[in-house]
Amino acid sequence: MRGVKRVTGVAVTGIMMACFGPTPVLADTIESALVRAYQTNPQLNAQRASVRSVDENVPQALSGYRPRVAVTASGGYQYTDVISGVVGSGSPTSHLNGAQTPRAVGATLTQTLFNGQQTANRTRAAEGQVSSAREGLRVLEQSVLLAAATIYMDYLRDSAIVEVQRSNVRVLEQTLKQTRDRFNVGEVTRTDVAQSEAQLAAGRTQQLTAESNLVTTRANFRRIVGNEPDRLAPGSPVDRFLPSNLPQAVELGLTENPNVTASMFGIDVSYLNVKVAEGALFPTLTVQASAQQAYEQSITVPRQFVATGIAQLSIPVFQGGGEYALIRQSKETLAQQRLNLEQVRDQTRAGVAQAWGQLLAGRAQVSSAQAQVKASEIALNGVREEARAGQRTTLDVLNAQQALVNARVALVTAQHDRVVASYAALNAVGRLSPQVLNLNTEVYDPSVHYHQIRDSWIGVRTPDGH
Repeated sequence: MRGVKRVTGVAVTGIMMACFGPTPVLADTIESALVRAYQTNPQLNAQRASVRSVDENVPQALSGYRPRVAVTASGGYQYTDVISGVVGSGSPTSHLNGAQTPRAVGATLTQTLFNGQQTANRTRAAEGQVSSAREGLRVLEQSVLLAAATIYMDYLRDSAIVEVQRSNVRVLEQTLKQTRDRFNVGEVTRTDVAQSEAQLAAGRTQQLTAESNLVTTRANFRRIVGNEPDRLAPGSPVDRFLPSNLPQAVELGLTENPNVTASMFGIDVSYLNVKVAEGALFPTLTVQASAQQAYEQSITVPRQFVATGIAQLSIPVFQGGGEYALIRQSKETLAQQRLNLEQVRDQTRAGVAQAWGQLLAGRAQVSSAQAQVKASEIALNGVREEARAGQRTTLDVLNAQQALVNARVALVTAQHDRVVASYAALNAVGRLSPQVLNLNTEVYDPSVHYHQIRDSWIGVRTPDGH
């Protein structure tokens, strides 16, 4: 029994070091997992493409400032037979007939000079939509990084639990063997053997459950991070990037959380949409210039050139009332966005407080779990010594062994929760980003694409060549 105890303790110590202690020979780190998720996660890349599509709203709005040019061309065949004068009146008559091929080419340029500031407000609204979309991208970036950190720690936890359960099964197998040997010499009863067999069966069930959980975690790791987990290094908390107390964390969350800032941009967009709707009540002033060169439009006119310039002022008087309904609807949407902002702020405040509480609890749980493991080891050693002296039963030893296994699982879980809670707190305040974490990766900058296409007048290819 002493030999089994010593081997088991060394095995579990090795598990803890492999999962949570310094192990320089391991290949993968939590930072590299975050980098891969940031670079390759398909959901995140899809959101980046969505932001690029929102960027195109700005040049669409700016097109209202630009002239519109249309070129027309026509051609065909025409036969004419014309008799002029009054037949039978005695006055001269003329008879013209013949075939022509009438053709013409022309161009029309139209420029809006004033439309109630609708173009300006549409442009500012589109820019607000771009800013809101970028904040939405930040939300997803944080979610992906948090998911990657969580699944990384999940795999460490589940693999450690598997090793704990396997070690427990090995100990229980040795215990059963020793109990049977003692039964054969008459030191214990058949009941002690049955209790050892039952505990071993339960231990094997726990091992199979832990192995099943690890298979599921491995699949989720591949889905989120993008590769199979291999020799993972320990993960450490990121408390150093957090404020020192809860009030500071709440204040930071209300200013930097991307959900809050996205809602603020939503208010700006809704306000500008009201102004766009109100612009429909203002006059519209446009100028139009056109030129046309025509040939053989009639049998008597072989060539003709026409150029015109027109200014047109349109003053809306009544258009059925739809424009007024749209204005009222836009104002209600603006009021809704303002209320949504208050709701998001309340949710952010509550989320920061919850994450902060879990972080503090995680710190305390690690210390408590470590004390529990130490006490359980001492208790198990004492129960075994007392069992040798005949003061304890085999069931007492089995219960003490199970208590130690539970304590080690609780420690592994507490260490997992401690790290995950720090990432969750950083996410709640809006600072879970590659820049803050100092990840070794090129940070995606959505403004690059925006400036590439903002002032584009023509072209159907995207900046990346598609």
